[in-house]
Amino acid sequence: MAAALTAVRAVRAWHGPLAWFAGAMLVLAAVTALAWLVDDRVLAGMPIWAKPMKFALSFAAYAVTLAWMTSRLTRWHRPAWWAGTVIVAASVAEMAIIVGQVVRGRQSHFNIATDLDGALYSAMGLLIAVLYLATLVIGAALLRAPLADRALTWALRLGLVIAVAGLSVGFLMVAQPPSGAHAVGVADGGPGLPLLGWSTTGGDLRVGHFVGMHALQALPLLALVLASPRGGGLGERTRLRVVLLAGAAYGGAVVLVVWQALRGQPLLAPDGATLAGAAA
Repeated sequence: MAAALTAVRAVRAWHGPLAWFAGAMLVLAAVTALAWLVDDRVLAGMPIWAKPMKFALSFAAYAVTLAWMTSRLTRWHRPAWWAGTVIVAASVAEMAIIVGQVVRGRQSHFNIATDLDGALYSAMGLLIAVLYLATLVIGAALLRAPLADRALTWALRLGLVIAVAGLSVGFLMVAQPPSGAHAVGVADGGPGLPLLGWSTTGGDLRVGHFVGMHALQALPLLALVLASPRGGGLGERTRLRVVLLAGAAYGGAVVLVVWQALRGQPLLAPDGATLAGAAA
């Protein structure tokens, strides 16, 4: 408990609004997990409470990471702080719509069946655009900020650039006919992987969206592990090379899974071209 309280105080010192939002999302994840156990409704082929739970966990990780990143800035700290606060406001509104639609038994994404559904879906699109632009502001600040450790500096930069690319996959989802879809080549709501729901019969753009966004955690975590005693005592130059290589590989993996999805191919059923791309 003492360690948990210390961690909470540290995150609040980095960025108060993002810290409170992360805590709220963890509570929401627990509540939606309980709702999942008692509510057996299914929506679009998935348990109805799966989407808000996954979004809550993802937003919690996203908020903590952005809070830590803004705390590392020596320049552009104030614009980045306000961008983080805008992200909190947009994300709270986004989650309110997602949870509200679940309570109504309706899809939140790609749903224009009624005037209200269409208005809420349009509002979500606007909120995501705001979140996207605010993330770009933090990214611009990180690209200009010299940090003490070059390996960590580039891990933060590459992680945020790839995360923005992952966010951008959402625009490809919106472009799917007739009013947007996760899947390519098959209808949404068909057979999918457990918990994740990614299609096992066609392409699924959520793979690239998910993998890309979480570069925000993966690459900085790699840099921190390499700099720790458990990292083998590598010098800064070697750690920088490892981070750059990992960033290139991670970015290539995001491109690969998006390309695979756009060809209507399930993640777990790669063809020869996909395997050749993975090998390259």
